[in-house]
This record gives sequence, structure tokens and C-alpha cells, in this order.
Amino acid sequence: MKVNTSIPADDLNAVGLAARNAQESGFSGISTQENRQDPFLPLAVAASQTELLEIRTSIAIAFARSPMVAANLSWDLHRASGGRFTLGLGSQVKGHNVRRFSVPWSAPAPRMREYVQSIRAIWDCWQNGTKLDYQGEHYQFSLMTPNFTPEPLEGDLPKLQIAAVGPVMMRVAAEECDGVMLHAFCTRPYLDQVVIPKLEEALAAKGKDRDKFEISGGGFIVSGKDDEAVSKMFEWVRMRVGFYGSTPSYWPVFEVHGWEDLGLKLNDMSKKGQWEQMTKEISDEVVNEFCAVGRYDQIASEIAKRFQGPIDVVSLPPDAPQELIKELRGK
Repeated sequence: MKVNTSIPADDLNAVGLAARNAQESGFSGISTQENRQDPFLPLAVAASQTELLEIRTSIAIAFARSPMVAANLSWDLHRASGGRFTLGLGSQVKGHNVRRFSVPWSAPAPRMREYVQSIRAIWDCWQNGTKLDYQGEHYQFSLMTPNFTPEPLEGDLPKLQIAAVGPVMMRVAAEECDGVMLHAFCTRPYLDQVVIPKLEEALAAKGKDRDKFEISGGGFIVSGKDDEAVSKMFEWVRMRVGFYGSTPSYWPVFEVHGWEDLGLKLNDMSKKGQWEQMTKEISDEVVNEFCAVGRYDQIASEIAKRFQGPIDVVSLPPDAPQELIKELRGK
């Protein structure tokens, strides 16, 4: 099992030290998210300050950028890191695309399929000299002159993964990508009964090897150095479960457990702005279905119970002990 961690993005001057510390601690890789800061810039710093860590965006928002821009950023980061970069993409929801990024909205899964395919077409052009001619409904690329063609990479091309919640996007991931990043709003029964069968079915249909397809995420890890830290994190997860559970697109997870009424109640409360009350509706039993829980000296067995088998990559905080990281990685 790979063990990743996040690095700070709010201060680029702090990235180098954080990345080196993560490498010395034995983490498999580091990731960035697109929240308040750009996810690519910190990885450029990390690439120059490390030699072993895998680096990835987890996630970069796809539709806010042209596939050409994402392809170019990935190319440069892959070269700078000596072949350690994975481009992780997510669609984001309609409101953010339309109102925050001023990007027209359309059904995300078909558009993401084209996004991934067009990036691969661009990379093929740059690496192998193939004529660029991608013609889709959402994206069309047919111009690439020598002045704008980067030098070929040594070794493999960057890996490309997407975030997926629903079955349609999971199929896109299995058919078009090197891996899938699952949402944390996921229980082990939902993982076993819904997610993995759908992914395996799609991989088999495309003749792809499961061992070469990486699955990450799929739940929360609630841990820390002492009981107080664990309790605080547990309450944070309770709040997140209430927040996500109020949205109908996440209700298939509830349905596996027979919690449909909980979803309806949370949705009604969200419309009334009853955010604190929503959190109180989430019992300890429900929270525990979404996470592995325990102090750092306890959590290894709980992570194995909750994630081992279907999940290839989990994430821990930067301060996780080296012994724990080593145990999870099997070293």
C-alpha cells in the first residue's frame, strides 16, 4: 500500500522543506488540492527539492483549464521530477464551474472522457510526432507547430487519474485513465458492493490489467498522536458526513446501508440552513462506517481492515510517525 501526504500550498517558501521532510519520513508521495491556491506551483518546488517522492494533483479542476494547458503543465512537472508526476483531475460541481470559473456547464462524464482523450492525443503528438487531430464534441485540437512543441520526455509519459463519485465517471476512469481517486464519502460495504465491481467490470471490458490501475481514497482516516486529536478529527468527519449526505448525488452510499431517510432529512435541513443541527443527526455508528479510527499507535490494523484489498493508496497527515508509514508500506 502506498502512503501519501499533503504539502502546504499557501506559502511556496515552505514547500521545499515540507517536501523534503515527507521524503525523509518515508511517504510514497505528496499531493496538492485546488482550493485557495493553484495545485501545480507547489509541485514544481517539490519536484526540484526531492528525488523519490511521487507528486500529484489531487485534484486540479479540469474544465477551468484547456486540456492543452493541463497537458503542458504536466509535461514540465514530469520532466522536472524525473518522471514522478501524476495528473489528477476532477470535474467540480456546476456552481463552481459556472459561477466561480465562468465555464459553461455540460454533463461532466462525457466531457471528462474527451478531456482525458485530448490530453493523451496532445502528449502523443509531442512524444511521437503524431499529427495532432483530436475532434470531439467539447474539445478540438488540430494545430501544433514546432515552435510550440516541447522536447520529448525520457521514459514513460505522465500518469493520468480522475476523481469519481458516480458509476458513469467511474467507467470513464476505468476505460480512459491510469487510476481513480475515490471520494472520502464512501463506506467499505459501498466500496465492496458497488465501486469495485463497477470498476472491475469496466477494466475487464477494455482488457486492462487491474494491477496497473491505481485506486486511492475511499474513506476517511481518523488518527493523531493522542485521544484528544482523534476525537477532534472524528467530530470533523461527523460534520463532513452530514454535509455530503445532504446532497442527493451522494445518496447511493446511504442506500447500501438503508439510510435513505437520513439523506432526505439532511437535505431538508440544508435547505433551511440548519448546518449545526445536521451534524448532530450523524450518529457514531454512521461516522464509523466512513472511517478507520485510532491513535497513530493503533491505526495500522484499522487501516488494513478498512482499506486493504481494494485500495492501493491512502493518505496520512505529515506528522504521522515513520514506523506507521513503514508498516503500512510493508517495509
